[in-house]
Amino acid sequence: MDWIRLTKSGKDLTGLKGRLIEVTEEELKKHNQKDDCWICIRGFVYNVTPYMEYHPGGEDELMRAAGSDGTDLFDQVHRWVNYESMLKECVVGRMAVKSAVPKGMLPKSQVTDTLAKEGRSSPSYDWFQTDSIVTIVIYTKQKDINLDSVIVDHQDDSFRAETLIKDYSYIIHIELSHEIEEDFSVRVVENVGKIEIVLKKKESTSWKHLGHPLENHNSLIPKKDTGLYYRKCRLISKEGVTHDTKLFCLMLPPSTHLQVPVGQHVYLKLTITGTEIVKPYTPVSDSLPSEFKEPVLLNNKYIFFLIKIYPAGLFTPELDQLQIGDFVSVSNPEGNFKISQFQELEDLFLLAAGTGFTPMVKILNFALTNIPSLRKVKLMFFNKTEDDIIWRSQLEKLAFKDKRFDVEFVLSAPTSEWNGKRGHISPALLSEFLKRSSDNSKVLICICGPTPFTEQGIRLLHDRNFSKEEIHSFTA
Repeated sequence: MDWIRLTKSGKDLTGLKGRLIEVTEEELKKHNQKDDCWICIRGFVYNVTPYMEYHPGGEDELMRAAGSDGTDLFDQVHRWVNYESMLKECVVGRMAVKSAVPKGMLPKSQVTDTLAKEGRSSPSYDWFQTDSIVTIVIYTKQKDINLDSVIVDHQDDSFRAETLIKDYSYIIHIELSHEIEEDFSVRVVENVGKIEIVLKKKESTSWKHLGHPLENHNSLIPKKDTGLYYRKCRLISKEGVTHDTKLFCLMLPPSTHLQVPVGQHVYLKLTITGTEIVKPYTPVSDSLPSEFKEPVLLNNKYIFFLIKIYPAGLFTPELDQLQIGDFVSVSNPEGNFKISQFQELEDLFLLAAGTGFTPMVKILNFALTNIPSLRKVKLMFFNKTEDDIIWRSQLEKLAFKDKRFDVEFVLSAPTSEWNGKRGHISPALLSEFLKRSSDNSKVLICICGPTPFTEQGIRLLHDRNFSKEEIHSFTA
């Protein structure tokens, strides 16, 4: 908040008195000291000297990119941070362009070469029409495509479809030549990797062309270079789960197709005191599996989040103040968890601390309903007190109902009445917990919580000779 106040003070933070300049590589390299530090992110150069003392990661982290292009470093550390908004008063200008191809976008020949090395063909698209509908067909030429793989947004006149192919995004981005209805349908023919998007015409006239290309249209871009794309979602409900954690339900707009894959997160964006603030959250199911519960809402139109409200925080109090019907911007999904890690899985161990439980919700639901080889799922859930345990009753009921599932609660600050396990993650706790169903069973261990918890947990797991392939850590 101190930094936001400074950016609104009218003080010249660039040192250029409002001028924007074109910056060459040679010029950028000169500004590499703490008292004179310029950094390039995605083609724009920022004077981050005044931001040094406000950077949460400290001066040394910023200095790693001093006088250079810090895009890749920024993406590794906190790609989700809305730097354009945070640093808008620090813009020096654009980098002098050397190439006609924008950063991130691969020329068509390189697209083909990249995929050919992996034994893959380049994606393409076509479109067809009748009197009432227009069908856009995307030929991915991949066999591992499903409804999670494609994200479609129709905002104003802009139509955008992003198809995820391995570590790349194939983008169709068009200003449509005619108006369409809000709702549309998406169908995937999985065995051939064909995606059909059916749009309803507002008027039954013949379209001479689909529309005009917009940014990155018909291009294949490394996923890390696509940037975050948002749509506004309406707050439908919020209900208390513990004394400080709430379950939020957001509804996607009718003109969006988005399904967040298991183990992936999105970013929520709010404008706070005129500045866009962004935070990552992992969507959850609205509850744990229960054969007794009737599904009330259509899953593909609603996204649920378990979010802890921090009274002294910047983001969560604002989120908690939202009224039913207000809007929150939600990004495309991100994350490196792959469903293929579940193949032939026999033992699944989950280690969660606090709201590090959130990635485990969908993993639990998916594993217990979709993996025939599964013999055992165990969750060790670390909290401070009994009042902090999220969905305790649901977890206990699930363990009673499904004999494959077992849950253990560990408290670091329990009352004297607590009869369960106590303490922090430790070799003693893990030795009993991590017992396989058989000596050579295929195992996956998922861990999520505060950074010290996760780092300590991973060290202990390596000490017990679990391989990197058998461990997946999430960022809480």
